[in-house]
Amino acid sequence: MEIQDYPDSCPSIKKLTEGMDSAGFQASHLFRAVEIIKKMRKEKATVFFTFTANMMASGLRGLFTGLAKNKFIDAVITTGGSLDHDLIRSYSNYLHGSFFMDDKKLHEEGTNRIGNILVPNDRYVLLEEKMKPVFEKLYSKNKIVSPSEISKEIGNLIKNKNSFLYWCSKNEIPVYSPGITDSAIGLQTYFFKQKYPDFVIDVTKDMKELASLSLNSEKTGGIILGGGISKHHAIGVNLLRGGLDYAVYITTASPWDGSLSGARTSEAVSWGKIKEEATSVTLDGDATVVFPLIYYSLFSK
Repeated sequence: MEIQDYPDSCPSIKKLTEGMDSAGFQASHLFRAVEIIKKMRKEKATVFFTFTANMMASGLRGLFTGLAKNKFIDAVITTGGSLDHDLIRSYSNYLHGSFFMDDKKLHEEGTNRIGNILVPNDRYVLLEEKMKPVFEKLYSKNKIVSPSEISKEIGNLIKNKNSFLYWCSKNEIPVYSPGITDSAIGLQTYFFKQKYPDFVIDVTKDMKELASLSLNSEKTGGIILGGGISKHHAIGVNLLRGGLDYAVYITTASPWDGSLSGARTSEAVSWGKIKEEATSVTLDGDATVVFPLIYYSLFSK
């Protein structure tokens, strides 16, 4: 970036991110992330989009919905809590708080804290009301269901066009959630099984479809926000085809403890989960800050 006088007007986000090409540190990585994602779409790669539930609870939900609405992604892998948050927020809002609130007092008041986001208990009462007909409809068709079938049925239930699952269902974008039982929906499964003990969520039921998507793609790309099971399921399934061709990691985790969440794209190359000749970048930063810059840079006209 050149030294400039105070500008008469602010540059567009697209111009701003393009200017980061000549900057250092994570700014240049952000520019590279945008270019790699553009290349994924230009090369018609199958795009695996992954994120964790905390991001769905934040303002990123609207951007994720935009990706699904515009068919910018081909498959989603996320944690069970993402389904919780999208379903609840399709009918009710969350509240703003702070990172330094009195958590004992919040608990006494029946309010749950996600960082500086507050979720009152009545939101989960709402979730229970909405999930009962979903489980009953699925059970009437088949006693053994997959996480992606649950995701799709929730999307069919929601009529709110601000919903991520609504657009995924409408546009036939599969939403895989291999850890779905680790969520409020998972807890509702426990309650449902008291009445219907033969109801089963088979997390392996999605594996053939997910593997076929990877194996039958000429090229694949991964937009990986955060880490955990969502990240690993995406890069793991691409191991079957020799690895991803393109990968963008966005993370706040450190690699020094050997965790998957903090692992860089280079580590995945050693496993064959990203190809040796792949185009990739790891962007260290909070997704709630950097992903909006990437999103609006991609969609700026």
